Amino acid sequence: MKVISTTKAPGAIGPYSQAIQVGNLIYTSGQIPINPATGHFVEGGIKEQTHQSLTNVKAILEEAGLTMQNVVKTTVFLADMNDFADMNSVYAEFFSEPYPARSAVAVKTLPKNALVEIEVVAEK
Repeated sequence: MKVISTTKAPGAIGPYSQAIQVGNLIYTSGQIPINPATGHFVEGGIKEQTHQSLTNVKAILEEAGLTMQNVVKTTVFLADMNDFADMNSVYAEFFSEPYPARSAVAVKTLPKNALVEIEVVAEK
């Protein structure tokens, strides 16, 4: 097991790692829309928050020597399923075929009242 960590994504704010590598698989922790340069949420709504969350995921994967093309599974947590279409339009900018498998669920609340949180599994 190997810890993956980068300053180009928000640091862990609890007893967890940004990502863990086990064998050829990388598991990221859920990424919320915090800009690592400021430590604050990006301004805007679901589109901006989705973009920042995925930018954070991308930075973690890059630290492991991977790209978004290595992602095999994503899980998207939404505070409101009515935001799905807007989230999906930004999500599509980060992935190309073959698209990773995905689950998208609405949850009651997310950390720091984020609108979206995204975690991925990637293969080296």
